[in-house]
Amino acid sequence: MHITLSRALVAEFLGSAFLLVAVCGSGILAHSLDQGNVALSVLCVAFATGCALVALISMFGALSAHFNPIVTLALALRKEFAWPKVPFYIAVQVLGAVCGVIVANLMFDLPAMTISETGRSTCGLLIGEIVATFGLLGVIFGCGKSRPEAIPFAVPAYVAAAIYFTSSTCFANPAVTIARIFTNTLTGIKPVDVLPFIAAQVVGAVLALVLFGWLYGESSEGEKEDFADNLNENFAPDSLDQARSKAQAIESLEEVYAHSQPV
Repeated sequence: MHITLSRALVAEFLGSAFLLVAVCGSGILAHSLDQGNVALSVLCVAFATGCALVALISMFGALSAHFNPIVTLALALRKEFAWPKVPFYIAVQVLGAVCGVIVANLMFDLPAMTISETGRSTCGLLIGEIVATFGLLGVIFGCGKSRPEAIPFAVPAYVAAAIYFTSSTCFANPAVTIARIFTNTLTGIKPVDVLPFIAAQVVGAVLALVLFGWLYGESSEGEKEDFADNLNENFAPDSLDQARSKAQAIESLEEVYAHSQPV
């Protein structure tokens, strides 16, 4: 299948939209039933988000399944994604995420857009965002090197876990962060807290690019040593003598063959 930019952008828009429908919709429903137990609501959001991501990455993976400006930028910086596409990707990711929040609000008979009053400004939450983003990119880079086929399951599993084990509940996505301004529910975030959250995500991404870029680099010392060992084995003196003998034998056969041909 020929993947055009327009198809990829539609996939990014739909994937980002459905992701936010899952996040916000599950948060709204769970919070209406949790009787004040917010931990239970967060667990429901983690489960719904992880399951939705498995479906969305599997569904759109053949076209494009970043759903996250941080992922798009990180891949571009690693020269695994074309820079001219980056602005288009980020634009549709943000637009799709905002549309997803609107749909989630409307599904539960809430106003299409309300500005969130949920504060997320403590130092601990920002550290949580750094950890969440760092780990997310680590899973993507690591699986990309060792088991690419595991990405549709490893990434959602990490996100679901990180929603529950990080203090920030793992936004780890600027498009998600911006979109959640527009829901005054459990999953929302105050506009004033958005830039610090995105800054924390950028810090986590930079740390991941540096560390995992080195960890999964192409020229590790072990690989250099293996290469040197292979050189020594393949080009040892005995091997060179054998190679010369074979080359001489081939030359002799070629001469015999040439003389045997009719003039």
